[in-house]
Amino acid sequence: MECSCVRQTELPHTTKLFADLVYHFDRVQDFYPWRPNSLDAVAQAAQFIFPDDRRAAIVHALTPLNQGNPSLEKLSRSGVVAIVTGQQVGLFSGPAYTVYKALTAIKIAKELDERGIPAVPVFWLATEDHDIAEVDHAWVFGADHTPVKLQAESPANNGSRPVGGVVPGGLPLDELRKSLAGLPFADEAFELVSRAYRPGETMGSTFAGIIRELFAPYGLLLIDPMDTGVRAVAAPFMAEAVLKMPELIDALMARSAELTSRGYHAQVLVDKQTSLAFLLDDGHRLALRHSGGEFVAHHRKWTAQELAARAAELSPNALLRPVLQDYLLPTAAYVGGPAELAYLAQSQVLYQNLLGRQPVAFPRAGFTLVDERAAKRMRRYNLKLTGLFTNDQVLREEMSARLVPEELRARLNTTEQAVSKALDALSTDLGRFDVSLNGALSTSRRKIEYQIGKIGRKTASQIMARDAQAAADAQSLSGLVFPEKHLQERLYSIVPFLAKFGPGLISDIYDHLHIENPDR
Repeated sequence: MECSCVRQTELPHTTKLFADLVYHFDRVQDFYPWRPNSLDAVAQAAQFIFPDDRRAAIVHALTPLNQGNPSLEKLSRSGVVAIVTGQQVGLFSGPAYTVYKALTAIKIAKELDERGIPAVPVFWLATEDHDIAEVDHAWVFGADHTPVKLQAESPANNGSRPVGGVVPGGLPLDELRKSLAGLPFADEAFELVSRAYRPGETMGSTFAGIIRELFAPYGLLLIDPMDTGVRAVAAPFMAEAVLKMPELIDALMARSAELTSRGYHAQVLVDKQTSLAFLLDDGHRLALRHSGGEFVAHHRKWTAQELAARAAELSPNALLRPVLQDYLLPTAAYVGGPAELAYLAQSQVLYQNLLGRQPVAFPRAGFTLVDERAAKRMRRYNLKLTGLFTNDQVLREEMSARLVPEELRARLNTTEQAVSKALDALSTDLGRFDVSLNGALSTSRRKIEYQIGKIGRKTASQIMARDAQAAADAQSLSGLVFPEKHLQERLYSIVPFLAKFGPGLISDIYDHLHIENPDR
């Protein structure tokens, strides 16, 4: 495997907040307590005392999900820290970046160990989320790199039920096998999925099964926040949060205003009625609103004291969740993507009020995987990877232009320059005669230059139309690198890449992961 780096700012949709976090930390250091991409920062953040009783309780709660994992016994030892990441429990392991998150956490833990700071990687299964439409599908591809969306049948009345407990129906396993056909390791990849997706298994358990098998050699621990044992350990924290809700909301509103005043975005909208908690009630995750000193949902009301008494049934929102996570675990670093790390700029005020410490916000690694055949196509058309981050039509036009014979390209350029020069001279003469005529010439000039450019584009398109292989190359490259106008890691599951590159892909990526390089 050969690797090259791309700056985060060259990727589509990189926000100002994330770019400054990675490249200009001095601009955001009052929002984040530690420098990102720094093992020194993680080593410093690891210097805190975690309560022994809470450590013992969370290790006990994690035991059923992590039987036989040596990292569990290691976590039970005083002084061992956690490097935490997580993801929604999407169909067929969710987007490929799920794997890159886990590998980043594993690598950080390993390198901390080598520095004499014992650490374990932990993966948070986001089973509490209730938006089934975000997790009931997966995107894959076959030998021609055409994107294919596979979707499970989800309950029509799922509503606000946490997705982790949903048993998916109509699993698209046959469609998956057909989609992967033609890829060299399709059978092995399909077997990985089919071992996890057995009848009666839930979205949470199937996702956990794939993650557990993929990372069995690396000691990755799993934590399920819907587990009753975990909820029991979390209850004191959630009780404190609801009792402090008014002051927490005030602090968040002030932080959001500060972010926007400095040209950044607030990832989560917060107002006076915002509640940082949901109530798990009769199998549903009820969104609570804060009004008149009470919490309201579905025409029902609770006081803060009443909710505190039901703290084990409370579920955090996106801003409170990382703080709860780091209450439960001795976290030294949290590995996340740009959106998740943006949450932390707001959540910092919650850490200050509820926990008194905060881990390093560590950006996950990102990869765009390209095989040798695709690399040859890129060399043939003299295309850079970032040049592929565009829609299929634009890419086709770019590749068409590269196929225009050099003599014809030169003649088109010469003609364009000659016409431009002649129009410049005409504009000068008209200005001397009657300056008002230059307005008419300016309008005509745009039309003339457009038509000349159109001839060039049509010429390139004709060449492309005659070169069926070039058209197929454009479609294949676009489908592999920027499918459906998304980075491949944000759309495709890891499954088709395992089918393409083989089971050794995970270790290959791990070996090439340089965690202190923000562009890795």
